[in-house]
Amino acid sequence: MTPPHSTSHVLADAARAVGAVLGGQSADVALAAYDESPRRAAVRAIALGTVRWYWRLKPALEGLLKRPAAIEREVLALLLCAAHQIEYSRNAPQLTVNGAVDAVRLLREGAAAGLVNAVLRRLVTERERIFARVDADPARRSAHPRWLFEALQAAWPQQVAAVLEANNAHPPLTVRLNPERCSAEHYLEVLAAAGLAGRRLDAAGGAAAATAVRIDPPVPVADLPGFADGWVSVQDAGAQLAAPLLAAAPGMRVLDACAAPGSKTAHLLERTAQLEVTAVDIDPARLGRIAETLQRLRLEARLVAADVRDPHAFWDGRAFERILVDAPCSGTGVIRRHPDIKLLRRPEDIAAFAVTQLEILRAAFALLAPGGRLLYSTCSVLPAENEAVIGRLRAAEPSAQFVPLPPEAFPAGAVAGVHGVQLLCAGAAQTDGFYYACVEKTTSET
Repeated sequence: MTPPHSTSHVLADAARAVGAVLGGQSADVALAAYDESPRRAAVRAIALGTVRWYWRLKPALEGLLKRPAAIEREVLALLLCAAHQIEYSRNAPQLTVNGAVDAVRLLREGAAAGLVNAVLRRLVTERERIFARVDADPARRSAHPRWLFEALQAAWPQQVAAVLEANNAHPPLTVRLNPERCSAEHYLEVLAAAGLAGRRLDAAGGAAAATAVRIDPPVPVADLPGFADGWVSVQDAGAQLAAPLLAAAPGMRVLDACAAPGSKTAHLLERTAQLEVTAVDIDPARLGRIAETLQRLRLEARLVAADVRDPHAFWDGRAFERILVDAPCSGTGVIRRHPDIKLLRRPEDIAAFAVTQLEILRAAFALLAPGGRLLYSTCSVLPAENEAVIGRLRAAEPSAQFVPLPPEAFPAGAVAGVHGVQLLCAGAAQTDGFYYACVEKTTSET
């Protein structure tokens, strides 16, 4: 009997998860099935690694298959997972091949055992030649779909190599300190006492340097000292810029227009006392995550499940002095955290996101008080969702005036655009990719 922690069981579980992603499911949802499994860490590492390198592994396997399209999805996923282990792990290749053959039977696809064995043995034997052929194509070598490779190349010709490399890297764990609960110096001492290595961001981190601590290597959130007590929250340093850039003052009415999962809502409340915050999100389930976050941090906000494009569902008629629009987007700035984005996004999605983003912006801007400010943010690195969208808002709303964002607030490597500032998932600060732009509503429309 095969031991339940064997290579074959891990490969079979990883193949099921990757197969679900190939079928259109997010990796987070696909991997949630293994949250309680003793194989969780290994399954997650193989599945996410396979998805991360899918666009390089897939063409390598296709050269060894007579009819790739005819192969069952989970069998293809198993071949991809095994190919990932052969190419990127330190395991003995033969152990992976044998484990994959056994895994076929665990997937109830025993008839494909011969195919799996033959394909993987050829991959082991001809590995250097096969990947040399694949790597002759820059898009495949970078493990990005061609449309995205070309979009990044067009948008960031000087930085594209660093962006592509960062997208394939393992993400850091960065936490946001609540200075009212714990100083950075004390938290670093607590980390050291727990056997964890932490470091503050230096001046290269911009405004986030005041609250951001990076922990390396990453640990599960449950193992973070002080997390349950509200000392820290998990938030990338790039995302920690939203609250200081919005610059809310005590007593202001603030709208967080697309609030889930609530990290920015919480940061606003932590940073500025006596804010009257309304956090709106279209998904009631995700709104529940905000409630959990605020409860852990002992903070309060008005939470509303609504579409911000329908203000009658939540608005009492009183204008907001500050509005944060962290709009739904392609997520191309957080690929290192969610490598399935490279499989799930399509080129036509970008234009669709841009339409939604502008609709949300215009609806939110209508709720802004004269003299008030709206901060637009996305975790995209594509100008079509960023500079182009905020430019359309200005064209459509004569009372919207751009507010220059302070250069010193941004980490090293940030790129100033015509309207806003782009962070790339590359450079000295190594934040995720975020875009920020700010507009103010003038008192007249002249």
